[in-house]
Amino acid sequence: MRRGRRLAVDVGDARIGVASSDPDGLLATPVETVPGRDIPAAQRRLAELVAEYEPLEVVIGLPRSLNGREGPAAAKVRAFAQETAQRIAPVPVRLVDERMSTVTAAQSMRASGVNARKGRARIDQAAAVVILQSTLETERVSGQPPGQCVEVVV
Repeated sequence: MRRGRRLAVDVGDARIGVASSDPDGLLATPVETVPGRDIPAAQRRLAELVAEYEPLEVVIGLPRSLNGREGPAAAKVRAFAQETAQRIAPVPVRLVDERMSTVTAAQSMRASGVNARKGRARIDQAAAVVILQSTLETERVSGQPPGQCVEVVV
């Protein structure tokens, strides 16, 4: 397991959830919800968070259908990841499968008594936590960083 903090990003149309891990890669915790409608502003805020947290890498959840195919949402996330990678280079950006992360986060929040309407901003952070925790566990078991690295196009 590589030592170093990681940031995870759950990209949505309205909001972008951000989570962080501890330097040992044991625990993912929510950071904040970034408004997602203004992409340039969201990219600037993510760059600020990268500067603040100094992560080993940024992990972005890639939405896929249950059969593994990618649709329009995945294309948007790939474009967002490419822009993020260019903005925060040399910090690497990785795309990881995020199937069911929002569903899992919503179920967890409901189970803990959080109202869905009041918890909308927090659900994106919780989804980022689910993505990051899954990524950390996968790397711990396999010894390899999961997902695919986003190449920086100059």
